[in-house]
Amino acid sequence: MVGGVRGKGKLTDNEYGQRVSFWAELFLGVIALATMTMAAIQVGVIVYGMSVARRVNRLLSQVEQEMKPLAESVNTIARDAARISSLAAGQVERIDRLVTDLTTRIEHTASTVQNSILRPLRDGAAIMTGVKAAIDVFRELTNRSGASRSRAEDDDALFIG
Repeated sequence: MVGGVRGKGKLTDNEYGQRVSFWAELFLGVIALATMTMAAIQVGVIVYGMSVARRVNRLLSQVEQEMKPLAESVNTIARDAARISSLAAGQVERIDRLVTDLTTRIEHTASTVQNSILRPLRDGAAIMTGVKAAIDVFRELTNRSGASRSRAEDDDALFIG
């Protein structure tokens, strides 16, 4: 430097080192301050996160304590429903056996009535038909022998004269 005026853009090594070191120290201080601020924020977030984790843990234990009676009630209801279903299935099977038994007995009774009452009635009806046919034949035979005698009398009765 001559007369206090610097040369056109040319710095000496001493001037360059002083100027860079000032700005370097300034930026280094800003970087250190930013790093400390970020570290403090991160520590705060970690502490707050731990606090939130404790609160969530307490909330979960409280929910578990409140849900235990509800879960037990649901289990009791499920057991009762299974028991009722089992009893209902047994009753349905019992009714099915009862209806099957009743149907079998009704069929047996109908068969017995048919064999004991209706068959003899049919046989009796057949006998009556045979007797009626025999009587009709007997009448016809008696009418033929008396028909020759009575024809002359019948013809006289029909004569108008």
